[in-house]
Amino acid sequence: MTSMASLPLPGRPDTLVIGGHTDADRVLLTPRGELVRGCARILAEKLARLPAGTARVDVDMSGVHFMDTAGLEFLEVLRDHGRRRSVPVTATRWNDQPRRILELAGLDTTDPLRSSAPEGAPSPTVSAVALEREERLHLLEEEVEQLRRAIVSRPVIDQARGILMATYGCTSDEAWHILREASQLSNTKLRAVAEALTAGAEAEGAPPPEEVRSALSRALARRSSR
Repeated sequence: MTSMASLPLPGRPDTLVIGGHTDADRVLLTPRGELVRGCARILAEKLARLPAGTARVDVDMSGVHFMDTAGLEFLEVLRDHGRRRSVPVTATRWNDQPRRILELAGLDTTDPLRSSAPEGAPSPTVSAVALEREERLHLLEEEVEQLRRAIVSRPVIDQARGILMATYGCTSDEAWHILREASQLSNTKLRAVAEALTAGAEAEGAPPPEEVRSALSRALARRSSR
């Protein structure tokens, strides 16, 4: 069994690293990290360095924890490699968020390189296929953007939960429900409520706006009465 070196993305911390090994004429690739912009180039460079005589390429995707629309380019590079070299190529073991992106894109979540159309079935018109792909990509992009916003918001929300837990002796789940209820009562985004609370807890920080203070008080009062 021959070891194959990983290929990190130059100029930034290991966004995607592709490791793997060869066994006879079969290659197993093991990407780790994120399928974002630049991932298709990393894969193309990796595939170009495969040993001569490679008769099969399998890709274990279990190490990929995030994927945006660039992941579709990653798959296209794999598909194109299989066609040009006339070798079977698979991409299996998808998890969590990347698997959801495959669902939105209308791809097989077991192996998106496998055709989902039954053998011998008539192909839909090009315009219908293009329209469906456009709609699916729009949904995919919206969901990825929502996830990105959630990732950015999480630190300040966690800080606000910590303040509530320390101040009122509530649990982490209770603090989350208080923040969410205050957001609903004040018609304010959850992130804005969390930012106002954490800013007000600083030594010279301004207190939260009146509507947020009132909503937090009501949410806390409801918790105490339960």
